[in-house]
Amino acid sequence: MAAKLKKFLLRYYPPGIILQYEREGVMKQKPIDLLDLTPDVDVEVLLSQIIRQEPLISENRRPALRQLIHRLIDKMLEQQHHSFTLFKVLRAHILPLTNCAFNKSGDRFITGSYDRTCKVWNTFTGEEIFTLEGHKNVVYAIAFNNPYGDKIVTGSFDKTCKLWDAYTGQLYYTLKGHQTEIVCLSFNPQSTIIATGSMDNTAKLWDVETGQERATLMGHRAEIVSLGFNTGGDLIVTGSFDHDSRLWDVRTGQCVHVLSGHRGEVSSTQFNYAGTLVVSGSIDCTSRLWDVRSGRCLSVKQGHTDEVLDVAFDSAGTKFVSASADGTARLYHTLTGVCQHSLVGHEGEISKVAFNPQGTRLITASSDKTCRLWDCETGDCLQVLEGHTDEIFSCAFNYEGDFIITGSKDNTCRIWKALTASSQPGGAPGGAGGAGRPSTAFTYND
Repeated sequence: MAAKLKKFLLRYYPPGIILQYEREGVMKQKPIDLLDLTPDVDVEVLLSQIIRQEPLISENRRPALRQLIHRLIDKMLEQQHHSFTLFKVLRAHILPLTNCAFNKSGDRFITGSYDRTCKVWNTFTGEEIFTLEGHKNVVYAIAFNNPYGDKIVTGSFDKTCKLWDAYTGQLYYTLKGHQTEIVCLSFNPQSTIIATGSMDNTAKLWDVETGQERATLMGHRAEIVSLGFNTGGDLIVTGSFDHDSRLWDVRTGQCVHVLSGHRGEVSSTQFNYAGTLVVSGSIDCTSRLWDVRSGRCLSVKQGHTDEVLDVAFDSAGTKFVSASADGTARLYHTLTGVCQHSLVGHEGEISKVAFNPQGTRLITASSDKTCRLWDCETGDCLQVLEGHTDEIFSCAFNYEGDFIITGSKDNTCRIWKALTASSQPGGAPGGAGGAGRPSTAFTYND
């Protein structure tokens, strides 16, 4: 039986259109990624290309598709947020914070702490919604199951991981099996699997539905400090203090490639959105770009004079950045490998770096007690977010890019709001565009 197109869903970051279709009575989704979309694209040529390549889309869909492409372009042309102001200071925990993270819609965020709890907060009011209690040691790694945002996972030094209902605070499962502290974790984008990385040199995969262990990923010779899924959810990358990163097949739990070459501990790893590349950062002062299919190192990026502590791709994967203990960040063009900007200004190490969803801004969190906002196009520092009284180790944008959270060793979390912010409680951000919560849908009943 032929598939039947039911809806177009719009995805803003990275740009794309998701086709919702029906086959044999089952609703399915298929993305059309437009990662290279720019405002000056020839829309009619692009439309013809999509219609030619995608059997689900017929010529009579051209007007609706045209409208969606123009919506994506309009989004790109929207005014960028240049300036942020302090919105709230949250005295979050009685003991130091470990991490903070937004949900997809940005109306909630979570903080983990040495006080053995994770707290859930309302971004727009700064109020604590509830506290997730039960761990017997430091809550170190935390995450929402974005884009859905209805579950939270917490990883602890008590060797366990806990899965919670993000709306009620109810505990679903305690995931037991690691021999030592859990220091990194992630949901797959489909929200069916949780991966945890531990000081016991292993990573484990867990079933979200049942709380059962699905696989143990064995092979690293030192602790695993970084992990992440690709967009498809079928591969996972792990970075370890044994100087290597590894790619694993999620279905089988088998190691596909060992990404070997760094001369020091790996600190950070990430897939690009297309899942074709991995970037890794190391205390050997370099970052490396790897080809996922072959496991080959494509390039070694030098230039830092101290440990690389964090690396990140932007949402479309066209740029990546490395942040270092030398107090600088280096911004690269993925395709050419050229270092476009060295971001200089901090007076202490940069432990965390993050792009806004548009890929136009970058924030860096530093031990100099400040967070800096940078323009990716020019490399200019647009603003210094000042006020924390100790090292900042965590920073993040919300999905619209108009709120920033920073977490510091001063035991506070600060919410910064763009002067041009459009996000409102229960408003725009809740819908803005992923496969989980699309912003626009065109329905067909024919």
